[in-house]
Amino acid sequence: MRHSRPPTTAPRPGGVGALLVVLAVAVLAPTAGVLWFMGQAVRNERLAVRQRLTEAYRRDAEAIRVQLADYWGEKVDALEGADASASPPAVFDALARGGLCDSAQVYGEAGRVLYPRVVGWSPPPSRPAMWSQAEHLEHQANRPEAAAAAYAALAAQSRDPDFAAEALLARARCLAKAGRAREAVAILTGPLAEPLYADATGPWGRLIVPNAQLLALELMDAGADAAGVRRTLEGLWRGLDRYDGPAMPSAQRLFLMDRLAAGPWGASAFPTHQAERLACDLVATGDVPPAGGALHATRVGGLWRLARADRRVAMLLREDRLVADMQALIDAAAPPAGAAVRLVRPGAAPGEALLTLEIAEPAPSWRLAVVLTGDDPFAAAAGRQVALYVWTGILLVALIVALAAVVARFVARQMRLTRLKNTLVATVSHELKTPLATMRALVDTLLAGRVSERQQVTEYLQMLARENQRLSRLIDNFLTFSRMERNKRAFTFEPIEPEAVVDAALAAMAERLSSRGCTVETNVDGELPAVVADGDALVIVLTNLLDNAWKYTGEDKRIGLRAWAADGHLHLAVSDNGVGLSRRSARRIFERFYQVDRRLIRPAGGVGLGLSIVKFIIAAHGGTIDVASHLGHGSTFTVRLPVAGPAEAGDLGR
Repeated sequence: MRHSRPPTTAPRPGGVGALLVVLAVAVLAPTAGVLWFMGQAVRNERLAVRQRLTEAYRRDAEAIRVQLADYWGEKVDALEGADASASPPAVFDALARGGLCDSAQVYGEAGRVLYPRVVGWSPPPSRPAMWSQAEHLEHQANRPEAAAAAYAALAAQSRDPDFAAEALLARARCLAKAGRAREAVAILTGPLAEPLYADATGPWGRLIVPNAQLLALELMDAGADAAGVRRTLEGLWRGLDRYDGPAMPSAQRLFLMDRLAAGPWGASAFPTHQAERLACDLVATGDVPPAGGALHATRVGGLWRLARADRRVAMLLREDRLVADMQALIDAAAPPAGAAVRLVRPGAAPGEALLTLEIAEPAPSWRLAVVLTGDDPFAAAAGRQVALYVWTGILLVALIVALAAVVARFVARQMRLTRLKNTLVATVSHELKTPLATMRALVDTLLAGRVSERQQVTEYLQMLARENQRLSRLIDNFLTFSRMERNKRAFTFEPIEPEAVVDAALAAMAERLSSRGCTVETNVDGELPAVVADGDALVIVLTNLLDNAWKYTGEDKRIGLRAWAADGHLHLAVSDNGVGLSRRSARRIFERFYQVDRRLIRPAGGVGLGLSIVKFIIAAHGGTIDVASHLGHGSTFTVRLPVAGPAEAGDLGR
């Protein structure tokens, strides 16, 4: 019953095993052949269609590639045509304004950047002591008027235009700090505007006059001197837009352009403003030009560079503009029917492309991809042929699988019947042989007259009675199981009192439960509601549960039987302090013939049918049964049955 599984006899390996091997081979071999042939046919058909489509669309893609080659050829021609004798700023200006690129760079020997012009760090120049005193008055002593006078004296004494211009700018700055903006503007737009100082530079190569013009704009009152603001703004704007004048560091030019663009003076946009920014950003990364004649990515994200063969001049191209320009050329061409031509960036996957073509130099890493966008005659024909292959293969495989399923089901049924027969024969042989052998030995002893004492005769007769009861329970279980298998178990449902069922079960198990070392605790609530059930069947349920509790506990047996009502159900619980169940065994304990102890000779008898019979009876009564158990801590089986309604309970009273 519980906790054990009947002995089984394994099927002969030469019978069912060989049949299963033959069945598997008979199914897998033709199925694999059909799938292989079908796959080859589909693959060949698709390859043929792809080849025809590739040849059909290659000519259109080649025409688009020629247009892109012309697009790049125009840029290469502009690079090669750049005047090498012109100044680097002039070369930059010509390319940046030409519209073929977003910016440019000019290089000298060994890849040294000539433009954008970057002024490297150099130690501060030597100054006279008066200059240091003036700086101290301006910055440390915070005496701008005294500092302005000191700077004025320095400017008057110096014969160096660069030094004098720097001193005048410092004087104007100090006057502005002292609140004398009008005097500062007069210096910035007067003496500093003279031609003598047009090329004056500071100690780090920055032109002084543009900085003075910006300071003048910031100090001027636009309402009071609109004409002066306009003249100063125009002069500064022209100086920044010129690339043939004094060499201005690119960082200074970009800074002044940014200030004018952000200021309140309404300055017009510079045509080369963004070009200057791109070039300066690239120089700041320390990127050096690659080999000339090919398009390469730079260290600035989204920025590409195309250098001339001699690496003296390079175009800078934003990726978004490159993509937009080339895609516009592609879209302007007549697209092939049923397909689209797409631009593929370097390193990007072309996706489901029919074919890809590399764009010619100088952009070999960019590709054209032809992607199918609709149905075409070749694909439709291939689809029909492929569908024919697929459906033929599916029907053949389905037929093979169906036949295999029928045979497998038959074989599985025969295997189950064989296992059941072997289990039943082995179990019956063992469970019947043991009590019969015991009874025969006792009867032979009594018949031989070898027992003379009355007490010993009584003990032998009691042993015969116990073995007889054991056989009776075993046969009853087999008969009940047989009826279950044939669904011929008929129950007589009528209102019954739960107390009567409990008393009948305890009476049936009285001999075992009263044995030495066994303690039974019964807890039955008073006035339990009636249930509509087969009384004898419920007695079988409790008897089986109590018998299990007795068999699977040790010498110190503590068995509990409790009955109570809750939630419209009658609850019957049998607990013990036995060996308990593992989680896996608890899930399978109600299966037929399942036994935890699989040994042929076990301390507890049984064939593994008791709990399956219990579950069958409880299910027929519309109830449930579950088990709570832990290894080494006993088990509790709880039965729940619906209580009788008022009308049915009234029938019990009558």
